[in-house]
Amino acid sequence: MSEGFDSVAWPVRTERLQIRPATPADGPATWLYRRQESVSRWITSAQPDSEHYLADFVEPGRLAKTLVIELDGTVIGDLMLAIGDAWAQTEVREQARAVQAELGWSLDPAFAGTGYATEAVAELIRICFEQLHLRRVIAECFADNEPSWRLMERVGMRRESHDVRGSLHRSGEWLDGLAYALLADEWRSAR
Repeated sequence: MSEGFDSVAWPVRTERLQIRPATPADGPATWLYRRQESVSRWITSAQPDSEHYLADFVEPGRLAKTLVIELDGTVIGDLMLAIGDAWAQTEVREQARAVQAELGWSLDPAFAGTGYATEAVAELIRICFEQLHLRRVIAECFADNEPSWRLMERVGMRRESHDVRGSLHRSGEWLDGLAYALLADEWRSAR
């Protein structure tokens, strides 16, 4: 995993799930749901076949920020945790290094409507604020991806922007995009 993740004792367990860093062996399990149209329609890169997908999955930069969600030992989803720098003026740039994270997720549609995605993302946010000591998390999606932005709202994230036709979809259509965020102090206050 990425630098800084060593402060987390993996795997992390929730009431029903286990979250852990992905390994190359997880590629085939994630391909099973990521190839489905209801998932691939919204993800950043929809590979045409398992060969291309698996080559992309094991790319070190991607693997380093990928976690898997397991239910009773079966991979049912994945999470992205990309720690990065906040924007800062030159004189204070060092104070803005590795203080926030972009989050992402995909869940096998067979497990939709069960609360697993909410449980996993809420735990990921807890990890970000309690164990990684980040100050802010963000997530973005196409506005048409209602399940994703509803999830962001369920876990306490606030909508920060709505871009009108600011995101180009692989269909060739410009779609609206949404950005959500949550600060560590907001999260603590809501608990």
